[in-house]
Amino acid sequence: MSTSRRNAFSGRANTALLSLLLGLGAPNLKAQDAQESTPPPSNDQLASAKCISGMEKFLPGEYFYCLATQSYGENKHRYADKFFKEAASWASKPAQYVLGVMALNGDQQPVNRPLALAWFALASERHTARFQAPYDELKAQLSPAELAKADDYLASMKKTYGDAVAAPRAEERYRDGTRRLIGAAASGTYCMEGLRDPSKLAGSGSMDADTVSAMTSSCVPSPVVVKYVDSKAGEVFEDWSGHVTVGAIDTTPPSANEPGTAASGRP
Repeated sequence: MSTSRRNAFSGRANTALLSLLLGLGAPNLKAQDAQESTPPPSNDQLASAKCISGMEKFLPGEYFYCLATQSYGENKHRYADKFFKEAASWASKPAQYVLGVMALNGDQQPVNRPLALAWFALASERHTARFQAPYDELKAQLSPAELAKADDYLASMKKTYGDAVAAPRAEERYRDGTRRLIGAAASGTYCMEGLRDPSKLAGSGSMDADTVSAMTSSCVPSPVVVKYVDSKAGEVFEDWSGHVTVGAIDTTPPSANEPGTAASGRP
């Protein structure tokens, strides 16, 4: 692969990592736009990522992706690899993509183009444009032998990281977590370290002033946490056809005669 093409893939990897940081302060800025307008993040920027302790109970893909980003910036590459793979097993497409770029560039490992393509194939399962384009580009450059090897990798990796397995698992964790917050046994508040940081709220979409105010208090009302987590779920399950569209959360406790389901329109 030419130096210019390799640099292009490296730039996309930095953009994938940067998207986490931008998600905390500029949620409407798309990754491809970020690549054009924002320089790649430094290790210090990556290391400064503030991960919300407790998010793993709702959206572990996002939580472990954050830990991986933080670890990478701290040059703790073994932990970064571990956490990226953990995030990937919870259907994190950015994590799968970054793992592919690292394999392609020989980042903390030998260069392995078939393995890179297998990770790219997983990242592009939903045909999201920013992941589909690198997959198509790399696939066109591999030899028949490399493509066959990539297929072998992919067949094995799908058992853990493919959407058919990882995405339903991730959504079930998300549903179970939100149901516990607003079910009959819910305490009414929930504390997650890092959630009270107002900078986190920029990624929460169109939250009203009262919601933002509540989220900067010592402990957060459970329905407010559900609203925040629900807003992030739309990003985690982006373009997954099996995901029920994120909708309004019904925080009214179920009556004694009807089984409760935390979210309206969901089974």
